[in-house]
Amino acid sequence: MNPVLSVRGVSRSFVSSHGSTLALQATDLDVAENDFITILGPSGCGKSTLLRIVAGLDTQTAGRVLLDGQPVHGPGADRGMVFQSYTLFPWLTVLDNVCFGLRERGLPRAQQLEIARDFIAKVGLKGFEGHYPKQLSGGMQQRTALARALANDPRMLLMDEPFGALDHQTRELMQELLLGIWEAQKKTVLFVTHDIDEAVFMGGRVVVMSARPGRIKLDRTVPLPHPRHYSVKTTPAFAELKSELTEAVRAEVLKAAQGG
Repeated sequence: MNPVLSVRGVSRSFVSSHGSTLALQATDLDVAENDFITILGPSGCGKSTLLRIVAGLDTQTAGRVLLDGQPVHGPGADRGMVFQSYTLFPWLTVLDNVCFGLRERGLPRAQQLEIARDFIAKVGLKGFEGHYPKQLSGGMQQRTALARALANDPRMLLMDEPFGALDHQTRELMQELLLGIWEAQKKTVLFVTHDIDEAVFMGGRVVVMSARPGRIKLDRTVPLPHPRHYSVKTTPAFAELKSELTEAVRAEVLKAAQGG
């Protein structure tokens, strides 16, 4: 079966007055239908750069990105992006934020409202449709951003440390919420995080990137069943994989600290 996403030889260099800096080495990655892949690595290793290239928000220096066999040349509705910052429109209500992409696609208003209300309910915000972002907690704003991304029915969901700004309890609730939605809808997800617990709990595969210039150092399947409950964190399989990934990431952090 052909992968949904195919990354082939993708690298990224940044040029400044001080010369050229290689941020991402030639990288290959295949993402299959319904995969939930989490990407780990030290700060500055190119995790977000790779995700932005897949999203079409940045352009690779070399290599190619194929989505369903077609080259990615820019942003598109087939990829839904959720950032760490909530990126909601402050002048729009929850309902109209979620409707935004649907309106841009030209859907009739009645259909926009039906789809938006359905996803607002799925993320647990029923009753908050008329609220503005400033009236919501961080967790509620991120639920709105998730509903907005899902409402467009993207081919892939791209998530760049989406829960990184949330407190611990809210973060755990959002992890369970997203996993529940993924288990029900089976979206293909690429999820960047610096949190090893989160990577193992959320992912079907965990990819570890090396210190800059980033490359894929490790690619592990997560041997944990679905539906996945938080109690899985107490199992030997979870602990064993977490230990391996912790050592792999720690080695790269030390390498980065020592200047490679």
